[in-house]
Amino acid sequence: MNNNRIIFILSFLFVVSNIYTQNTKESYKSEYNDYKSFHPGKKWLDNNGVHINAHGGGFIFHEETYYWFGEHKIEGEKGNRAQVGVHCYSSKDLYNWKDEGIALKVSENPQSPIAKNCIIERPKVVYNKKTNKFVMWFHLENKISYTASLCGVATSDKITGPYTFIKAGRVNPGCYPINFKDLHKLPVPKSVYDLDLTGGYLQIVDGGNKIHPDDLNIIGRDLQEGQMSRDQTVFVDDDGKAYRIYASETNSTLHIAELSEDYTEHTGKYVRALINRYMEAPAIFKKDGLYYLMASGCTGWAPNAARSAVAPSIWGPWQELGNPCIGDNADISFNSQSTYILPVNGKKDSYIYIGDRWEPSNPINGTYIWLPIEFNDGKFQIKWYDQWSLEYFNK
Repeated sequence: MNNNRIIFILSFLFVVSNIYTQNTKESYKSEYNDYKSFHPGKKWLDNNGVHINAHGGGFIFHEETYYWFGEHKIEGEKGNRAQVGVHCYSSKDLYNWKDEGIALKVSENPQSPIAKNCIIERPKVVYNKKTNKFVMWFHLENKISYTASLCGVATSDKITGPYTFIKAGRVNPGCYPINFKDLHKLPVPKSVYDLDLTGGYLQIVDGGNKIHPDDLNIIGRDLQEGQMSRDQTVFVDDDGKAYRIYASETNSTLHIAELSEDYTEHTGKYVRALINRYMEAPAIFKKDGLYYLMASGCTGWAPNAARSAVAPSIWGPWQELGNPCIGDNADISFNSQSTYILPVNGKKDSYIYIGDRWEPSNPINGTYIWLPIEFNDGKFQIKWYDQWSLEYFNK
């Protein structure tokens, strides 16, 4: 074989190899960047071909773009400690998501409330039109035992960050709720302060019944330090006022608290909602002047039957509507836990249930459950679909 033929064959193989590589890249790009429907519970890849890493997420629609903020998990981390921070993604169509990087980074300073190995959960971002700032709230624990029960707040001039951590703390110290009872102003026995609450729930008494928070006067116990704040969400009403909804009183009762005009403080005005119902993972939305709430029971990482409620005002009264999930596996909310109810821009009365399918043994593998919400007889309902698209809302 002469040299010219060898050169020709090698050149031909090089060209073929390049074509194959290019086709492979184009196929890869097409597969991972051209979703046209939702596939609940399946791996969901971003523009880099990496499973979206934004657990316990919150969403905001701003300047014709959706943004998704969530807890960034790392491979092999069996606990829930933050090693990186809050991840951000953007999308024009809700199907395909672009990695926008880490919006809020944990601190390398071990003295910081958001130091590496703290717990950052359920970040939610809202936009304040008066200050032109984006405000992020999140549940924060500086210990793995969940006894601190803090909330943290950070702000940014740019939606994707970086966000600057402002402060952390308990909620509304020295303030009684709107619907307080006279007993909340009675002295609190020392034994109440000594309760072992490291598991995050009130102790169980004989017969398997949970202690009622009013019997322990938890409001009074936490009055000076501030009320506990765990699983949380943030809601901006039509008039621009913002509220935080969070699990309090050792997870036994939800609190709904008003935020200041700049959304970075609590005003001291709050209400106890769904008292002694042990709800966490709150998600809220508004339709036809009514406020709808979805939450889960308190069973740790294990899924349970979801709860729902409705009220004529953000302050209540809240009426429970039962489990909104219908069909097979409704009793475990399709193996998911609520994190957000997303209004679909441009589609009236169209909302998406967004939940997490947790994987506690390796949280980075957790997937997301997105399902359309239906309305019947004054209730909202959620049914399972293996695959669906936004065309659903055109029916």
